[in-house]
Amino acid sequence: MPGMTDLSHLPNPLSHRKADHDVLPIFVERWSPRAMSGEALSDSDIHRIFEAGRWAPSTYNEQEWRFLLAKRDTAHFDVFMSCLVEANQAWCKHAGLLVVVTSHTTFSQNGKANPVHTFDAGLATQNMLLQAASMGLVGHAMAGYDGAAVREKLKVPTDVSIDVMIAFGKPGDPDAQLPEAYAKMDKTPSGRRPISDSIREGGWSF
Repeated sequence: MPGMTDLSHLPNPLSHRKADHDVLPIFVERWSPRAMSGEALSDSDIHRIFEAGRWAPSTYNEQEWRFLLAKRDTAHFDVFMSCLVEANQAWCKHAGLLVVVTSHTTFSQNGKANPVHTFDAGLATQNMLLQAASMGLVGHAMAGYDGAAVREKLKVPTDVSIDVMIAFGKPGDPDAQLPEAYAKMDKTPSGRRPISDSIREGGWSF
């Protein structure tokens, strides 16, 4: 199928994970490996990822998210890479696309503070990660970056929040492309605690 990618270097998440209740398989299939092939992503694939983000819900349909992107083998890519912490640079150098997720901190309609701008940007980010997973691509969100460097180098205004960076790419071989510690993590998709540990009926009783 168009847009699908070879997954032979990645474990099958469904062999390591099992939903306790009936949900769409994509929620279990999506995970955050680090091994990427070093190949560029097509414009079509990139547009599909951002199209998914476009359709996320937001407060008053504010759509306050703004995405900055750097394609592989461009000068922009080198700038984005320089904003990452060293540990993330070690594997992001093989990404096909780097993204900075930002969000306006005030409402466009009245200039008042928007208390959920980061939440809304997170919804758009999850849409993008799920879309990438459905295409057989790696999507890995990161907090390991220098926010001040991002703001300065990418000229992000002060009324815009820098929320997260994401690496997207085609799957790679963990043993060939990752430091040993990361390669080990890439071979077993992480699990999740049961919902009984996360929900309570009524008030707080955790």
